[in-house]
Amino acid sequence: MTKEITTLFDHIWQDYISVTPSAEKICQLLGAGATVINDHIAYRTFNIAKVNKEKLAQHLLALGYKECGQYQFEQKKLIACHYEHSDDTMPKVFISELLVEEFSTPVQKIIQRIVSDIDESNVQASNFLYSGRTWQLNSTEYQTLLAESEYAAWLAVWGYRANHFTVSINHLPDYETIEAVNSTLKQAGYKLNDTGGEIKGDASVKLEQSSTMADHYTVKFSDKEQTIPSCFYEFALRYPNTDGKLYTGFVAASADKIFESTNAQN
Repeated sequence: MTKEITTLFDHIWQDYISVTPSAEKICQLLGAGATVINDHIAYRTFNIAKVNKEKLAQHLLALGYKECGQYQFEQKKLIACHYEHSDDTMPKVFISELLVEEFSTPVQKIIQRIVSDIDESNVQASNFLYSGRTWQLNSTEYQTLLAESEYAAWLAVWGYRANHFTVSINHLPDYETIEAVNSTLKQAGYKLNDTGGEIKGDASVKLEQSSTMADHYTVKFSDKEQTIPSCFYEFALRYPNTDGKLYTGFVAASADKIFESTNAQN
C-alpha cells in the first residue's frame, strides 16, 4: 500500500511542478541535498455530486486514508475536510469545495457546464488527482468567474491537480523556525503571501504557515492564450500537543489567508 501511495504522490508532484517550476527549485534550496518531507497537499473542487470532495477523497480512502477534520470558510463560500493516513510519513491531504449555489446565476451556469463536460469515467480513473483540465474554457468565462471567486476561476482553468504542496519545516535539517525559511526564500527572490502577515498562525494554535505567491504560467483558453497564476508552495511548522505528538490538523483562519496565494490581483 505504501508503494501505491508513494507512486500516486510522485505523479501528483510531477504534474504540479510542470506548471509550478519554482517549487522544484525551492525544494532543492531548502533541502540542500536532503529529502524534503511533504506535510500536505491541497485540492479544490465544486460541491456538485459528480466531483464533490467525497469523489476526490475516494481515491485516498482506497489507500487507507481517513477523514480527520472539517472546516468552513464563510467569506469564500467554501467547506473543507482533511485526510490522514495511519502511516504518519504519508502526506496529509486537504480538500475544499466551493458552495456553487451561493453564487450568481452566470457563475453557476459556467460551473454547471464545466462539470457536465467532465466524463464520469475520468473521476473514477486512477489518474484523476493529476488529470488537470479536461474541458474547454474561454477567457470571458474565466473573467466572469474571477469577478466573484478567485477560487472558482483557478479551478476552472487548472482542473484537478494539486493546488499546492507543503514543506514540513519540522523535518528540514537546517531550519528550526519559519522565520528562517522565509528569510532564505526572500533572499532568493521569491515573493511571499503577506495577506494577514507573512506567517499565518502561531504556537498557540499549534501551526505556523507561510507560502509563496503562485507562479505565473501561460494557459490556452479556447479563444486566446493568457498568463495567469498557477500553483504555489507552502511551508508549515507544527507544534506538539500535550501528549508530545505534533498537531496534525489545520487552522481555518490561517488557511483562509493561504488561499490568497493564487490571487490574480497580487
